[in-house]
Amino acid sequence: LPSTLCSPHIMQQEIRPLLAVDIIEQLHRQFALLSGGRGKDGAPIITFPECSVFNEVPEEDFLNVVTYLTSIPSMDAASIGFIIIIDRRKDKWSSVKASLSRIAGAFPGNLQLVLVLRPSRFFHRTIADIGIKLHKDDFKMKVVMLNSLSDLHGYVDKGQLTQELGGSLEYCHSQWMQHRTAIENFAMTVKTTAQMLQKFGTDLAETELPNDVQCTKDLLTAHTNKHNNLKDELKLALNQGTTLLGCIKEQAAKSDSHRLNPDEMENQTTVERLLAQLDETENAFEQFWCTHHLKLEQCLQLRHFEQDFREVLNICIVALFVSLLPIEHLLKELKTLEEKAQVKKAQLHALHGDQLIQSNHYAVDSIRPKCVELRRVCDDFSNEAKKKTDVLSKSLQIHMGIDKWCESGIYLLASQAVDKCQSQEGAESALTDIERFLESAEKNQLTELRNLHNQYEVILSEDIKDVQEMFEKRHVSLKRLSAKQTRPVQPVAPRPESSPKRSAKQIYFFLFFCRHIMTELIETERLYVEELQSIMEGYFAELVNSELSHLTPPSLENKRDVLFGNLPEIYEFHNKTFLRELENCAEKPELVGTCFLKRKEELQVYEKYCQNKPRSEVLWRQCGDSLFFQECQKKLDHKLSLDAYLLKPVQRITKYQLMLKEMLKCSKGEGTAELEEALATMLDIVKSVNDSMHQIAITGFEGNLNELGKLLMQGSFNVWTDHKKGHSKVKDLARFKPMQRHLFLYDKMLLFCKKRDETTDGHEKTPSYSFKHLLKMSAVGITENVKGDNKKFEVWYNGREEVYIIQAPSMHVKNMWVSEIRKVLTGQLEACRGPQAAKQPQTITLPPPCSSTTLCCMKCCVSFTRDITGRTPSKKFNFCLISPQNICLKVLGMMSLCVFLVRSGFCLRIVPWVPFLPCVFLIVES
Repeated sequence: LPSTLCSPHIMQQEIRPLLAVDIIEQLHRQFALLSGGRGKDGAPIITFPECSVFNEVPEEDFLNVVTYLTSIPSMDAASIGFIIIIDRRKDKWSSVKASLSRIAGAFPGNLQLVLVLRPSRFFHRTIADIGIKLHKDDFKMKVVMLNSLSDLHGYVDKGQLTQELGGSLEYCHSQWMQHRTAIENFAMTVKTTAQMLQKFGTDLAETELPNDVQCTKDLLTAHTNKHNNLKDELKLALNQGTTLLGCIKEQAAKSDSHRLNPDEMENQTTVERLLAQLDETENAFEQFWCTHHLKLEQCLQLRHFEQDFREVLNICIVALFVSLLPIEHLLKELKTLEEKAQVKKAQLHALHGDQLIQSNHYAVDSIRPKCVELRRVCDDFSNEAKKKTDVLSKSLQIHMGIDKWCESGIYLLASQAVDKCQSQEGAESALTDIERFLESAEKNQLTELRNLHNQYEVILSEDIKDVQEMFEKRHVSLKRLSAKQTRPVQPVAPRPESSPKRSAKQIYFFLFFCRHIMTELIETERLYVEELQSIMEGYFAELVNSELSHLTPPSLENKRDVLFGNLPEIYEFHNKTFLRELENCAEKPELVGTCFLKRKEELQVYEKYCQNKPRSEVLWRQCGDSLFFQECQKKLDHKLSLDAYLLKPVQRITKYQLMLKEMLKCSKGEGTAELEEALATMLDIVKSVNDSMHQIAITGFEGNLNELGKLLMQGSFNVWTDHKKGHSKVKDLARFKPMQRHLFLYDKMLLFCKKRDETTDGHEKTPSYSFKHLLKMSAVGITENVKGDNKKFEVWYNGREEVYIIQAPSMHVKNMWVSEIRKVLTGQLEACRGPQAAKQPQTITLPPPCSSTTLCCMKCCVSFTRDITGRTPSKKFNFCLISPQNICLKVLGMMSLCVFLVRSGFCLRIVPWVPFLPCVFLIVES
């Protein structure tokens, strides 16, 4: 088997080696054989048997076969050197010479000895003796001419020679080719299967967990189906390898005397090694899948828990607000509400959450606050339901009395004749009736009716207020009539009032959810501070405790700051400042955005902590299993080791923006603008932390990264290069084969790096970025659209001397990068404009038309030292040129150029083309 397929790095192999199936027709000709025999020192033997068409074999076919045969033996055997046996007993000296010349000129391996069975006929033997003496030095290899097979047996043992050469080695060429093809097919299957497993594992690791039940179910089903399919592929590969190994062993079991030759032994070893690799890969894959599957199932449990939590919480909240219904519905609805509220279901759901916490669920920090909230809502509902029952019991009696009194009052007002009230006597009589009716309110304990309505307007109807107002107006009117005659008073009919507005209910909903999120934020912040305090007191401080000094590992000496980073600074900030300010916002959640904005500079401490995290992890792997940390963990009664708690700050800084998003959803009034700004700030901090983690992994850059300005963007792309300077084949190849590059965009530079995944001490892979190339942004131009792919854009350098075609993974990523590069270039342009540059005209000419429709003026940048008047300017200007033969440039292109320059802040004056001038000029004044 070729050594390239046996390499442990088969997954990194990019160039496919030469296989038997590629040269199957050439192998069928049998002009060169690898029978499996070995020399006395273990050197592999290649035989060139008698072949009448040997001289007609093309050079390429000869080289492919010889290269393939020399790649089959192991590296150790090949390093000894090959022995070549050329059988030309029935041929002429010319054939011998041609064979030796071909081998001397094209043999790719280490050649130890060439044994030639010379022509058997006397005449040709004599010519061969003379010819070898004359041309021996030309071949530059050790050649031995043999007269017979017995001479050959003096150099090579009979057991290592085939029957055609007087030996006992069994060799069947067709069977050899079948074995070679089967082994190589199996090796390619192993390689393909390993690549599929690696890609699937990468996809699983990069998958973001969904936020709802259905998507989580779909993801679990899709991943399970893919896992089952890959398991089937693994079984097929294992069956294929097992069958192949059985065939090889079956050949050795034909008879007791039969033994496998060295090549067959190597084939057997190769198949066994590939089967072992498949078995190890399957075991590792199953372990990873079990972990991922468990996490998906726990995620599904969490989503079910959250969904039930929202449903139960909404039912309880709605039940609390239904008391706004009129009094006549409350009695009927109260019993129904107690059933709908499902308090028992909420309590059971809280118990289910406790079970998830006890089972070490990965989302304990999210489940615990919800259990607390469920129990609080259940208690609130029970208390509120009791209050409602008491209110209804007390209000039912008074409500019935009020309805009866209101009906009597309305009837009295309607029955008073208007014409009788025109006289003083009639008015006094009506006034007496009204005063008597109002006195009846005292008997029914309905005094101060308006205050009563204002105090109990939730449970009282509008009728009492309306009747009170009507009686007051009628009472005033009748008093005037009884005092002196006036024009008749018209009776006042009760005026229907509109039903009370329900907008307060919606406002209360939003306020309730905001306070719920604020409560969760404060509770998780307290828990976070407590965990940081336990780390500081139980680990950080104990490192200088003399009583535990004998347990402290030597590798940790004077490296406390490496292991913990700036964790003391983070703890001080949260404990003394941030937690207190969040607690002050408990009753006013709308102020939380201002709290984050006020402390955005202090929150930058997480960037330093995350940059130190890789060093901390390396140190932890060296000393994490020491007795010191075991003793500290035992004292603190922590279920998890220290490295899990050192990950808390990284998790916490990413959780703030999630809570701000949720709070922004239910914020509709005061503080919304501050919340939006706070969310943008936290997203910027998370992005800055993430970018800095990538930046510290750059290797091979000899300069100072801090001098390149702010890191604006970073990401992986496919990159093609097309340079003016360089061999044409290189340019053609570059157009078709992309490079995988990780780009870092700074204010002053654009860095091209190659991403490498490094595995240290058997732990998970950590990416590093090997520096390859850089472009100064002061000499960079950009073409936003490339024909053929809307995800591509061009970055070119020094007037297109270097062109980089960059393919983004998505349109969104491309648009962000193009926008950011455009901002950098625009900023540089504005920075270069000074008061002097604004006064001096710049002469710009246009470039030759390009094959693409991209704006040509953006593609050239050369020095122009003389203007159209013949004077030499004091400084050089960038310009582009259109020669007369290219004057057919489309008018649209000219207009696009003018629009671009005008938008860039230039004033244009167009100088017409004159025949004696060598080019067309545009005079551009900044």
